[in-house]
Amino acid sequence: MTSMYAVVDPATGETVKEYPTISDGDLRDAIGRADRAHREWSKAATVAERAALVRRVGELHSERRKELADIIVAEMGKPVGQARGEVDFSASIYEFYADNAESLMADEPIGLAEGEGSAVIRRSSLGVLLGIMPWNFPYYQVARFAGPNLIIGNTILLKHAPQCPQSAEAMAQIYADAGFPAGAYENIYATNEQIEWVIADPRVRGVSVTGSERAGAAVAAIAGKNLKKVVLELGGSDPFIVLGTDDLDKTVEDAVAARIDNAGQSCNAAKRMIVIDEFYEPFLEKFTAALTAVKQGDPRERGIECGPLSSEVAADRLEEQVKRAVEQGAKVVAGGKRNGNYFEPTVLTEITPENDIYREELFGPVAQVYRVQSEDEAIELANDTPFGLGSYVMTTDPDQAARVADRIDAGMVYVNIVGADAAELPFGGTKRSGFGRELGRYGADEFVNKKLIRIS
Repeated sequence: MTSMYAVVDPATGETVKEYPTISDGDLRDAIGRADRAHREWSKAATVAERAALVRRVGELHSERRKELADIIVAEMGKPVGQARGEVDFSASIYEFYADNAESLMADEPIGLAEGEGSAVIRRSSLGVLLGIMPWNFPYYQVARFAGPNLIIGNTILLKHAPQCPQSAEAMAQIYADAGFPAGAYENIYATNEQIEWVIADPRVRGVSVTGSERAGAAVAAIAGKNLKKVVLELGGSDPFIVLGTDDLDKTVEDAVAARIDNAGQSCNAAKRMIVIDEFYEPFLEKFTAALTAVKQGDPRERGIECGPLSSEVAADRLEEQVKRAVEQGAKVVAGGKRNGNYFEPTVLTEITPENDIYREELFGPVAQVYRVQSEDEAIELANDTPFGLGSYVMTTDPDQAARVADRIDAGMVYVNIVGADAAELPFGGTKRSGFGRELGRYGADEFVNKKLIRIS
């Protein structure tokens, strides 16, 4: 029987390697190891000792950069330059949490309005955490979940996406080689049915999911039933709002970069270009030319900016969405064709609220371009979506920048800048993009017991 955990090269369709699904008995043993490890890891190891091991994980990512990058090129088709960049970013996340471990875990005094004595918040671990990770950023997603939580003293059960078993295996080896105790980081090739009872297990204290709305809703329902803390990082359809620019070519360059990274398969990619009437025609012309000029091809080749979609299923889904969009009135300005798992960079216009894709997420190199007449119309359109992850605002007016940023209904707003994610900046959304935050201080505050200690 074919395993659900397999490396299938999306550029060729070749099944490279299969991994057996974990048995129920082995999975229960993994939970037991994580639970036992937590008692020692959270109490016997100091914050500094935990930080030292997390730092080593980051160093090993850097030392194994090429090997790790090559794995995800084969697993999900990320161009090799972007794959190495992801490994680098992951290493910086581990370094950030190692550098800041002591301050993140320090007691937080609370000033008393009345009464004598003192009050502090002391942060401590919760216990075993389950991480359910996606395929689009195999190392980065794990780093932003595991890094802070291991610093805190939690232990990790990591279920990766079924198409990323080799990168999951490589990370588990890194944690072992870094010197983590058995059970602190457990890689599990589990089925969705097994995950249901893992979440229900009383030893598991929290769940973090990065993935689709469907997956997030299913996990949240089980977690809620079992009174477990959950963090959800789900989809997005981020607006890229052009209200003003003194360098249209640079604005177009930023728009292309924000749409095409990882073949457009990023939850916080710019997916809806919302352009004020004054700039609409020149923007559309330049943007279409630039997007279709992106070099697409074998992700192993240097200079390739856009590889294949991650799988045949992903390509099928995007093809169906674009076909349906056109049937419902959208205009294909450029692109729109599929070749195997490759999908041409595509520009769509004339999209109305009656079109399904107006409220859907397009996970691939397909951009929607809208014309608006005013700032208010741009904001209304930007917010008229079930999602609320990130957003981008381009303007030369500082007052307008502040005003629009305040009115955007999203977890993140980037003004006149793209590609500005950083280890210290919180990542997360609102509405159907989920809840909770990862990265920075806020990411380290999700799965902790913030214990009040009041002393007279």
